[in-house]
Amino acid sequence: MSEVTASKSAGTMSVDALPEEHPVALVFNGSTAAVMMASPFDLPDFLRGFARSEGIVTRGDEVTEVAAIRHEIGFEVRGQIPEDRSAAMDARRRAAVGPVGCGLCGIDSLAQASAFPGQVAPMEPGLMDHARSALAALNAGQKRREDVGAMHAAGYFDATGLVALREDVGRHNALDKLIGALGDRDLSTGAVLITSRLSVDLVQKCARVGVSGLFSLSSPTRAAVDLAGRCGMTLCVIRREAIMTYSAAQTEKETVL
Repeated sequence: MSEVTASKSAGTMSVDALPEEHPVALVFNGSTAAVMMASPFDLPDFLRGFARSEGIVTRGDEVTEVAAIRHEIGFEVRGQIPEDRSAAMDARRRAAVGPVGCGLCGIDSLAQASAFPGQVAPMEPGLMDHARSALAALNAGQKRREDVGAMHAAGYFDATGLVALREDVGRHNALDKLIGALGDRDLSTGAVLITSRLSVDLVQKCARVGVSGLFSLSSPTRAAVDLAGRCGMTLCVIRREAIMTYSAAQTEKETVL
């Protein structure tokens, strides 16, 4: 990170650091599956999580021999997957650099944008009681946001509290890093909390790894609500006065005090 000086009409403002983003190529069996703009840390988690959330593999331990290599113009993260999973990778290949604001950029087939990721188990009812404490732990754990700002975070919590979190300038990248960090544990007993709006592609990623509940501070899109309803996933938004749940079967929000 480097020091940056920015000019303002009232004078000069010194900014100690800004978040970094670099092209990161995700490579399986020598073939590039995606090139994403991402924060250059937790890259092995990024590779494993992306492979699972995109349906390239079904288990994180199917991604082996992971290595992150720095190049002059970016990073390359390499891993090996079973040969019979290569077809799944080819079906989900992304041909373009994905900007941090879009998790669907570069998909060859538009059908992939609305692909059904499968059913999930019902969310544990007691998780709602732990959402606010998980949010407090997530905020306290965002060390990189404290240093440079402009960082998204994704965390996983269960009845014991916040289990893990990962940060990135891109919300989809933060979620993939989190999924990779969690390994092959059963995710149906907890929920994901993310610092971004809830979009359809986040629902897809969570459903593919068996997450039953997805929490945020920002409202979901209608497409996200519809897909979550088909998957059996619970979408929740944490407000100051209440936790709001969203259901595809009703347009009104349910308030949980």
